[in-house]
Amino acid sequence: MRTFVAVDLPVELHDNIADVQSKFDDFKFKFVDPGIVHITMKFLGEVPDEKIPDISKALDSVKCEPFKGHVKGLGVFPKPKFAKVIWLGCEGNFADLYGSINDSLSSFELEPNLHNFSAHATLARVKYLPKKKKADFLELLDELKDVDIGEMQVDSVKLKKSVLTPQGPVYETLHEVSLQ
Repeated sequence: MRTFVAVDLPVELHDNIADVQSKFDDFKFKFVDPGIVHITMKFLGEVPDEKIPDISKALDSVKCEPFKGHVKGLGVFPKPKFAKVIWLGCEGNFADLYGSINDSLSSFELEPNLHNFSAHATLARVKYLPKKKKADFLELLDELKDVDIGEMQVDSVKLKKSVLTPQGPVYETLHEVSLQ
């Protein structure tokens, strides 16, 4: 099954996320449902079902104090003129949490991370951006670069299963680890 470790964004932030997404209504982007927007801490890839209990147990060894996170700022990957992903920035102790998650899973052969870790929550995927709309898009990115979605308490991480459907991904929490 396709799996990842994530921090869910609290329900109190969902309306703010939807408000930001609505600013892009003139573009035909593939938006992530605000109710499932999350911070991917580690993508594990395809994992055999029988390894899930061992991965869950390993994640129980994650050592990180709960902390305040702040969802703030908007950007794109890889760069504005060739945007493929629109994201919200996430500030807080995410780098230490990421390190502890990596340490806890070091004995497993998992998909390698191809990019340096950058705490973010994906808002939308850009499949196509017409040239005539590029200037409007870049202006909107600049206007929203400091958007403040809100604060959150980060006190758990979740091992999730992802099923891709034509309507978008469906996530199921397989295991939750409380931070302490």
